Amino acid sequence: MIELQHIAKTYVRTSGSRTRAIAVDDINIEIAKGEFVSIVGPSGAGKSTLIRLLIAEEKPDHGKILIAERDITLLQPRELPYYRRKVGVVFQDFKLLPAKTVWENIAFALEVSDISTAEIRERVPKILTLVGLADKGENYPHELSGGEKQRVAIARAMIHSPRILIADEPTGNLDPATTGEIIELLERINRSGTTVLLATHNKEVVNNLKRRVIAMEHGRIVSDEKIGRYVLPGHQGKEING
Repeated sequence: MIELQHIAKTYVRTSGSRTRAIAVDDINIEIAKGEFVSIVGPSGAGKSTLIRLLIAEEKPDHGKILIAERDITLLQPRELPYYRRKVGVVFQDFKLLPAKTVWENIAFALEVSDISTAEIRERVPKILTLVGLADKGENYPHELSGGEKQRVAIARAMIHSPRILIADEPTGNLDPATTGEIIELLERINRSGTTVLLATHNKEVVNNLKRRVIAMEHGRIVSDEKIGRYVLPGHQGKEING
């Protein structure tokens, strides 16, 4: 499903003296269809860069990124919207449109893809039910709790039935109880066959999942455990902050 082959990305900083910062360095990963994988590591480890590469927001300096055996680094600009409909993305800050209702926020993702009104009316109620917000369609974002906002964001990410869902710190702004509810929702989505990639700093979440854990540090993969815990080599027994 997902295969990264010798991926590298370097940024050039021009403020002050010109320097090169290696964001990811010779990354090799294979993720099978239907896996639930946590990507962990301190700030600056390369997690965010990896996500931007996976959603084709940026291109690597070299290497291949194969999604369903297609190298997305070769996608043409006109192909990107279609590709991104097959990869749902959820962020920490929700990114909801404040002037639109919950229903309209989700429907908008279909409208910009030229989906018919009839199909929108069929799809939106189903996805609202999936995320437990069947009674919140007419509410605006400011009327929702943080957990409800994240559920809307997940619904919007899932509205095209993507093969892959990438969640970038989806519980970073949530309390522990709500965090548990969001992770439970991601697990339910995963059980339906969607591959889930979770980038997180939350040690408790990762350890409770008992799923595959890929740990990054200084742009490189330092461990890849089938049933892992949030512990980096050299940090055994310590909380990894970032």
